[in-house]
Amino acid sequence: MTFSSSPMENMGAAGPSNDVLDEIFNRTINSRSIFLNRDVLRNDYIPDHILFRDDQISQFGSILAPILRGNKPSNIFLYGKTGTGKTVVARYVTKKLYERILKLNLNTKFLYINTRLASTQYKMLVELGAQLDISLPFTGLSLSEAASRIFDKMKRDGINTIIILDEIDYIVKNYDDNILYEFTRVNNELLNGNFISIIGISNDLKFKEYLDPRVLSGLSEEEMVFPPYTVDELEAILTDRIKTAFRPGVVSESAVKLCASLAASEHGDARRAVDLLRVAGELAEREGSDVVDTDHITKASRSIERDRTYEVIRSLPLHGKLILAAVLAAVLAAPEDINTGRLYSNYTSMARSLGVEPLTQRRISGILSELDVLGVVNAPVVSNGRFGRSKRVKLVVPREVVSRALQEDELISSILK
Repeated sequence: MTFSSSPMENMGAAGPSNDVLDEIFNRTINSRSIFLNRDVLRNDYIPDHILFRDDQISQFGSILAPILRGNKPSNIFLYGKTGTGKTVVARYVTKKLYERILKLNLNTKFLYINTRLASTQYKMLVELGAQLDISLPFTGLSLSEAASRIFDKMKRDGINTIIILDEIDYIVKNYDDNILYEFTRVNNELLNGNFISIIGISNDLKFKEYLDPRVLSGLSEEEMVFPPYTVDELEAILTDRIKTAFRPGVVSESAVKLCASLAASEHGDARRAVDLLRVAGELAEREGSDVVDTDHITKASRSIERDRTYEVIRSLPLHGKLILAAVLAAVLAAPEDINTGRLYSNYTSMARSLGVEPLTQRRISGILSELDVLGVVNAPVVSNGRFGRSKRVKLVVPREVVSRALQEDELISSILK
């Protein structure tokens, strides 16, 4: 990659802005970092030991253990709020199990997909295929054909497969459960005792209500619920991470307590606690501070909340953005809470103006629940007496943040204008 500069930019090359950058870069090179290993504070880090989840690790390991005898384990659903340890326990146990599988020379693979990041069922299959060394085209195949190619590979090579579907509720609520149906039926077609098992991870205890009964009967065998962490547990988790993430004495005790308290107020979210600590450390280092204190935690909390809301909205699929645009339009027209009938009218009008087929009201209700979980809207179900029940929708993030994030999508931007 090359960078070009205009004559005007070259004229100012020795100006004050260059001096500021030199100062920043020199300070970074010459100063000692307060971090020992900041990767310990990343969301994808799997620790060597997991605190306060011994029971879940034991139960999960027991359910999967039959794999070591070449037997199919039960499908499992892991439930719990964000940051309660579902994904890290799943990845920790499967990592340990895979080490044993390699020693026993078993033909078993673990495939991991975050369905929100994959965003569509087809992309999900493309990723699964890639993990099995199958190259699927990015477009052009039907779901059933793409799935068949993956299953053919499993049959041909005699592979036993455990598929971990993180945020499984996202794909079900925003699309349908066709892909899950394909997974549940294929066990009847695999040869020589080979199998596919599903590990579903969800923040939503009610997501199974969206599943077709045929899928539900074949998919839901074992369930585990992960409780939120307490303040004391979050403090212990942070203290444990600090030992390997920071130099000794860098993080004040009061900062740890505030960090744990803020995360506990959001359903005992360990992920948020660790994120807060990492961002606070980065802010302290930029300021040239040798200590991470409560001020840095407070600033990190504001920064994360602002960035998280913006990124959540920006990364929504098209119909999620359309629904949010419909909410925004309704709020601008009248600030009171919006009923789902009025919202659906706005949404269908916007969708058709873009030449997009509107989703059903049931699917819209599911996406509203998703936006509620994400903290973008508040959408409780209220009774309308003899007229039945509906959701009352209220925007709970600043309008300007919603508008700015939606404006980045060219299609949605054309509607908002």
